[in-house]
Order: sequence, then structure tokens, then C-alpha cells
Amino acid sequence: MKLTPRFALDMFFLLGGVFLLVAAMTFTAGTAGWLAFAVGAAVTLVGGLSAARATQPAWRVGHGLLAVAGLWTLVAALTFTGATQTWLVFANAALLGALAVADLVGHEVTTERVVHELVVKNTPQESEPLRAA
Repeated sequence: MKLTPRFALDMFFLLGGVFLLVAAMTFTAGTAGWLAFAVGAAVTLVGGLSAARATQPAWRVGHGLLAVAGLWTLVAALTFTGATQTWLVFANAALLGALAVADLVGHEVTTERVVHELVVKNTPQESEPLRAA
């Protein structure tokens, strides 16, 4: 089985969201804000490029939504301070994680993915007729 780029990118987005969830509650508001800025910038850049280059509509929509969520994370990290910033970083991280999981589920249940898993490959042993003993 081969790892698809969409799956790899969704895992990147999910790990970014999980990292921010932990960082929001572990570090001070200022540190969590700068981490949210960095993760938000990365998610916006990677999600936007992925959505622009996508050939499938579901991929384009899913990664486009992740790019918008990353952009909001970036803006919120720079705009708010203190406890508001901490809780917004936490909420935005949960949003990134939820969108990444939704896109992963969408990837796994698509018809194309199911067809790839159901392809039957004939081996040389299967091609030979059965012989009576």
C-alpha cells in the first residue's frame, strides 16, 4: 500500500493542531501565540498550495478550508493577548485538528480509495489451473 500525498498532508495538519492544543495549555500566552503564528503560517501556506494544485474537488475544498483556518489562527495569534489569546489558540488548534480528521475521513471513504483497495492482482500461482491429485 502506498502513502498518498493527501494523507500525508492531512497528517501534517493534524499533528500541527495537536501540537497547538498542547502548547496552548502548556506555555504562556505569548509563547503559545508565537507558536500559533508559526503553525498557522505553515498550515496556510501548505494548505493553500495543496488546494491550488489539487485535481480532485474534495481535496481542493478540504485543504482550502484548512488554509482558511490556518489563516484565522495566524491572525488571532497576532491580534489578541492574554487569556483570550490562550483560549483562541486552543480553539483554533481544535478546529485545525477537526478539519484534518474530517479530510482524512473524506479521503478514506471516497470511491477512488475504495476501488484502489479492492483491486485484485493475479499472481502466477493463481493463473495455473488446479490439478487433480
